Amino acid sequence: MAEERMIPVKNKAPDRSKFTFMRLRYRSGDWDTDQRMPSNVLNSLIEYTTIPVAMQEKVADLSSAEVFRYPFAYLSGHKLVQFDFQEAANFKKYVQNGGFVFVDDCNHDIDGLFAKSFEAQMNALFGSGAMKKIPNTHDIYHSFFRFEKGPPNTGFELNGWGDDLIHDYLKAIEINGRIGVLYSNKDYGCEWDYDFRNKRFLSEDNTKFAVNIILYAMGL
Repeated sequence: MAEERMIPVKNKAPDRSKFTFMRLRYRSGDWDTDQRMPSNVLNSLIEYTTIPVAMQEKVADLSSAEVFRYPFAYLSGHKLVQFDFQEAANFKKYVQNGGFVFVDDCNHDIDGLFAKSFEAQMNALFGSGAMKKIPNTHDIYHSFFRFEKGPPNTGFELNGWGDDLIHDYLKAIEINGRIGVLYSNKDYGCEWDYDFRNKRFLSEDNTKFAVNIILYAMGL
């Protein structure tokens, strides 16, 4: 269970620009999953922090230069991930230039099509073995709320497909000692895909880990 704390968070950008939840649209597969999730996560940022927030998610084509305007990106799906030449070039440049991509496998299956094809893309772009398990003591589990046991579980992991019933780790590609690509098989997108007003029915707000991810990504 997360240890709750409420503290003001200052945006380091001198123009106090708003945090934007950018979703990456790619040509292969299905990119438009869990459509209520971004609003739910943005609501959590408003509830727990003082970060200025753009209230609508931004959908940007991975092949476009627009992606470089935002430091945080989200990519998800169930199916094949096969970037075209420009998508691959932009993804690599985005990460190497300090961008953060949170990638969530909606299949929650470490042997499924999304998992295999996405990891193959990362091997091609960053080298074999670049994506590694991160320890459950990593800073991302303490960037705001504290998750002493590492990544919180989701109800979708209990459905019983995949190699593991519970994935007790996340993977990442680090650039200069910081995560550039955070990769999850835990299906957080589905876990957080509900109207934010329904959080009052939960004994524990399950979107708190999203706050950690975003604050870590923003370097706050």
